[in-house]
Amino acid sequence: MIEHKTEISEGLVRDLLRDQHPDLAALPIREVAGGWGNQMWRLGDELAVRMQRMDTDPDPQLKERRWLPMLASGLPLPIPVPVRDGAPSERFPKIWTVMTWVEGTPLDHGSITRGDHAADTLAAFLKALHVEAPAEAPDASDRRRHPKECAEGFERVLRAVDLGHFAQDDIRAVWDDAAAAPGWQGPRVWVHGDLHPANVVVAEGTLTGVVDFGDVFAGDPAWDLAAAWVLLPAGGASRFFDSYGQADEAAVRRARGLAAMKSLFLMLMGQNGDRGLPGGKPHWGPAGRSALDRVMKGL
Repeated sequence: MIEHKTEISEGLVRDLLRDQHPDLAALPIREVAGGWGNQMWRLGDELAVRMQRMDTDPDPQLKERRWLPMLASGLPLPIPVPVRDGAPSERFPKIWTVMTWVEGTPLDHGSITRGDHAADTLAAFLKALHVEAPAEAPDASDRRRHPKECAEGFERVLRAVDLGHFAQDDIRAVWDDAAAAPGWQGPRVWVHGDLHPANVVVAEGTLTGVVDFGDVFAGDPAWDLAAAWVLLPAGGASRFFDSYGQADEAAVRRARGLAAMKSLFLMLMGQNGDRGLPGGKPHWGPAGRSALDRVMKGL
């Protein structure tokens, strides 16, 4: 088993390509910073190699291989599309995938300055994504269900985070309102499931792509609607929901509570980074605090 301390090097990536996709092995390879469950390597100008690192479950990449080619054609922003499969081998006993590269800067290393444009772009993307999924589409995992079924995880993160000026009772009130909201009554629609600043890319001040569909499932779109607060600058949520045009009051309540939880998670990852803990990301802390501020103010 490859552990997180084992080096996934340029040489290993090239050797894997020589073994399984020799026609790609001569392309330039360079590491992409970031990633924890998976590590990305640029392959030439148009491709990337997605390597399992901490992830031991092949299901996320298998889902991407099966469903992203179908989804990509109906979406108004580019997403990574698998083009070659990498099989486990003696060199690397996990799966890996060659995918198209989505150009742009991850939002956790960039910024949105054209807020209205980004809100409209995100709304158009999610409106196109949130269509009825086929019966064989993957169901939501236990951590992607109604907020009332995620209370234990919310409380665990809430207690672990240094909240600073935020009041725990105020945050819990937002969560309790989400947990009390009626559940999704519509059809099972496609949901990205993990929209946060590292999983979207920006250019020229606005959103230009969406990546990492390892959590994709069919279920409640509120999990994606939370991005209105998590990704967009102050004032963006209101414009987003106006542009999206198909979220009822209950969906907005669920989404706001989920946005609070996602913001806390970003803060926790930032806190872990500040403390030098494995997987921590110091730059996620400010993003989480800004997002939670927008959630609490309803912006």
